[in-house]
Amino acid sequence: MSDDSNSGRPAGAQAGAGGAPMSDDELQDLVASSDTGGRAPSGIPMHIILWTAAAWSLFQVWIASPLPFVFAEISGLPVVLNNTESRAIHLGFAIFLAFLAYPAMKRSPRHYIPIQDWVLALVGAFCGSYLFWFYDAISLRPANPNTMDITVACIGMVILLEATRRALGPPLMVIASIFLIYTFFGQYMPDLIAHKGVSLAGVVNHQWITTEGVFGVALGVSTDFVFLFVLFGALLDKAGAGNYFIKVAFSLLGHYRGGPAKAAVVASAMTGLISGSSIANVVTTGTFTIPMMKRVGFSPEKAGAVEVASSVNGQIMPPVMGAAAFLMVEYVGISYFEVVTHAFVPALISYIALVYIVHLEAMKADMKGLPRASEPTPLMKFLIMTAFGLAVVCGLALATYYGLGWINVLFDDYSGWIIAALLTAVYTAIVKFCSAYPDLELDDPNAPIVSLPKVGPTVKSGIHFVLPVIVLVWCLMVERLSPALSAFWATAFMIFIVVTQRPLFALFRGESALGAWFGKGLTELYEGLVAGARNMIGIGIATATAGVIVGSVSQTGVGLVLADLVEILSFGNILLILLWTAVLSLILGMGLPTTANYIVVSALLAPVIVQLGQDAGLIVPLIAVHLFVFYFGIMADVTPPVGLASFAAAAVSGGDPIKTGFVAFFYSLRTAALPFLFIFNTDLLLINVDWLGGIMVFVVATAAMLIFAAATQGFFLARNRAYETVALLLIAFTLFRPGFWMDMVSPPTRDAAPAEIMAVADRLQAGETLRLRVDGIDAVGNPRSFVALLPMGEGATGEERLSAAGLDVLIDGEQVLVDNAGFDSPAEAAGLEFDQVIVSVKEPIDQLPKQLMYIPALLLLGLIIIMQRGRRNKMPAAAAA
Repeated sequence: MSDDSNSGRPAGAQAGAGGAPMSDDELQDLVASSDTGGRAPSGIPMHIILWTAAAWSLFQVWIASPLPFVFAEISGLPVVLNNTESRAIHLGFAIFLAFLAYPAMKRSPRHYIPIQDWVLALVGAFCGSYLFWFYDAISLRPANPNTMDITVACIGMVILLEATRRALGPPLMVIASIFLIYTFFGQYMPDLIAHKGVSLAGVVNHQWITTEGVFGVALGVSTDFVFLFVLFGALLDKAGAGNYFIKVAFSLLGHYRGGPAKAAVVASAMTGLISGSSIANVVTTGTFTIPMMKRVGFSPEKAGAVEVASSVNGQIMPPVMGAAAFLMVEYVGISYFEVVTHAFVPALISYIALVYIVHLEAMKADMKGLPRASEPTPLMKFLIMTAFGLAVVCGLALATYYGLGWINVLFDDYSGWIIAALLTAVYTAIVKFCSAYPDLELDDPNAPIVSLPKVGPTVKSGIHFVLPVIVLVWCLMVERLSPALSAFWATAFMIFIVVTQRPLFALFRGESALGAWFGKGLTELYEGLVAGARNMIGIGIATATAGVIVGSVSQTGVGLVLADLVEILSFGNILLILLWTAVLSLILGMGLPTTANYIVVSALLAPVIVQLGQDAGLIVPLIAVHLFVFYFGIMADVTPPVGLASFAAAAVSGGDPIKTGFVAFFYSLRTAALPFLFIFNTDLLLINVDWLGGIMVFVVATAAMLIFAAATQGFFLARNRAYETVALLLIAFTLFRPGFWMDMVSPPTRDAAPAEIMAVADRLQAGETLRLRVDGIDAVGNPRSFVALLPMGEGATGEERLSAAGLDVLIDGEQVLVDNAGFDSPAEAAGLEFDQVIVSVKEPIDQLPKQLMYIPALLLLGLIIIMQRGRRNKMPAAAAA
């Protein structure tokens, strides 16, 4: 899972601009300064940091497990924590580690911890966990903070903002401070955004004592979901999965034209499961992939850009997405399974398109692949062509579903133990199989490469790493457990693998000293617990500080004011407001981490987009809007001039970081185009689409995105001419949204006079949708015109169907008024209210299938293919002459 801090230009990134790649130690320092903290003291202070991080990880595993409930039942002790208490302890750990791990300034000492940082860490930990220590007393005086509450909250807020500055850079701290100032001094603001102001006690209560501010939904998601997924990834990485994924990708794809770059995309997609940071993902895979890309002909900037574009996209790739995806579960009110279902097709299309972009770059430069160690068998070639990695994971998940589903039925309460025993047996058998092949060594990426690793031994040496991913997918998708419980069981199994894999490998290979191997497994477990917690420092701090912004919005009502302002700037046009939202996300992305960016933009603009869509007669599902914001939020790590992932890639490649960022942004245009497309064509999100329709959507949308990539890259089968680029863009748009053209040729509705509403309703069947253009006023008395979509109820006549839908109308000559919209009825849900005026009625009529528009688009594509093939065939002849 990938979520990252974006705090500005990192110290040391300039080394990449000078042309010389950083050494491995310098790269690790770069990751540490951005993700885990740049300070590395020795002796007792370092042990305190490490053991505190390990304790934080163990605490998170404890509260996610069923163990507190079992222990409480046996002992009678109050060890079960509520959400507020667990969030308080979570923030306490994050603040404590932030001040110990992150120095105050660039010139601050790195090798020891000054006394003032110890004081800030201890006071900050107390203030952060204050709600845990005094929960009972505070609950007896709701909305009535005393002097101690106010003092602790004020000190805690200042310390939290300073921790934010250290861990994430100034931007998020400054934005949160501005919102706090606005909360206190609203009466002095310009009339457009003025409010009456809030007292100190009111702000303290809202921001620190309740769960509306710092301890709100964002910190709750960090506590309940995100930490365990980051820990799961850290343990998987410590077990050796990161190196395994990279080697597998290179063995399978490295021999193709531009193969190292294609392997980088696939390796980054797989590493996205196990990395808690875009920067760590870039450095983990990039140290190996970027030098290889340069070796086959990619420039340093393009090599770095490919790695950035593929690493950052790890956040949108199910089943383990970025932290913001878990926030969607709370904000949208749907299950994580539904979020993953909706996000799957766009994410997969985005990665396929990136592989194609890399292929086009290789074609333009006439690059070759790396030499293979051996020619694969025909079967292996077939598996490669059918994306065998995805097929294996899906196949195993389906086999588990249908193969083990009967256990739940037969054994009920004992099914969990039986499945655990079977899983252990399968794991042991796979380890025995893998032990016949040598361990994968960590390569020196700067050493000359004679040939790629052999496919068979490479793939077979680490198949057991797929098992914990399958457990996670099984829990999320099949058992439909909560993300927290799913992550717990996957993490518990991962802990078991980390501790046992090395002794089992030694046992099956006939080696001695099993105790030493077991000790190495425990050491790796400890290191994984520490790495997981240190990767979470920035995320924990970011979600808490983003809560300050969300709390200010809810306390002052500024969200409604900004919504009105955006609506004025967009002239009520849904496309313009989407553009404004995208621009705002990109601007905020220059300084905010992905998660904070998503929280701020979705809180301010998501309701506005839904409202404007309804006004225009376009039903925009809330999940589509949140995914739109999420997609532009992940651009935070790419966007120049401060995209940290681009700086990290430039540090590895020795290229210019700003140029790398711009090239990466250009490669990411496919990611930027997808959100606009699924807002207007929700089929891409598999909303109300069956299996057959879903396959059709995937095939057509993938073809459209590849054509879009060819247009933006200026190369299809040969270099594009200007008119061919325009034609390819037109073809891609038609494949993505054929209804746009079909609505012009064969309109889906006809306009009828308002007085004809009963006659139109007579002609509609129950369940069909009646579209009404309505004039009225909004909640604050401003005029509002919108399109209401009213599903018809049961009834013999049109009047009865309207009444069953909750709508009663008063017809006065040519004027039709809403006389009543029943409580909790479809009419009320459509936005209809008493005394609104129905301006027009849009009657659905038979429309030609929108897929007919594919025919002219494909004919035009065929013409371009013929022209470019002709030019391509002439090129060798011209060169020979």
